[in-house]
Amino acid sequence: MDAVECIKTRRSVRKYLDREIDRETMNQILDSVRYAPSWKNTQVVRYSMVTDKERINAIADAVLGYTYNTKTIQRAQVLAVQSVVKGVSGYEQDGSFSTDKGSGWQMYDAGISAQTFCLAAHSFGIGTVIMGVVDDVKIHEILDLPDDEMVTSVIAMGYPVEDKPAPKRKEVEEIARFI
Repeated sequence: MDAVECIKTRRSVRKYLDREIDRETMNQILDSVRYAPSWKNTQVVRYSMVTDKERINAIADAVLGYTYNTKTIQRAQVLAVQSVVKGVSGYEQDGSFSTDKGSGWQMYDAGISAQTFCLAAHSFGIGTVIMGVVDDVKIHEILDLPDDEMVTSVIAMGYPVEDKPAPKRKEVEEIARFI
């Protein structure tokens, strides 16, 4: 699958087959995602690959008021909990901000990495959906993540139950300006 086809055919997938994702496939996805660009090549994004059903269910309970996400998490074969090392992306060595985005720049790195992760997974036939409406602090505790990391999203993964066509997209003229 070429890059454009991968971009145009990737969907947010919330229903998965009861089929295990093997460790080798997860490693290949992670090997691809490590090439995602980051602020000054700081590579601050981390992934905790959760396969333990007890922890997956605990994370499902940490969803903030959006029960559809709870069901999606419970159906997932694997959860990729994305976190970032705090205080690096967007900062200079002296601790000052490099841009007016302040500490927010790490979310750019997280977003780029999450999309790269999902495209890589799609190339292996694995469906994903990125979820951010979760209790970051509780998930941090469930996984016993290092203190210098902050949870940025949860990506549910599994082999899709169905292959849905793309939803209608806006035309180029609606999303872009040529100045």
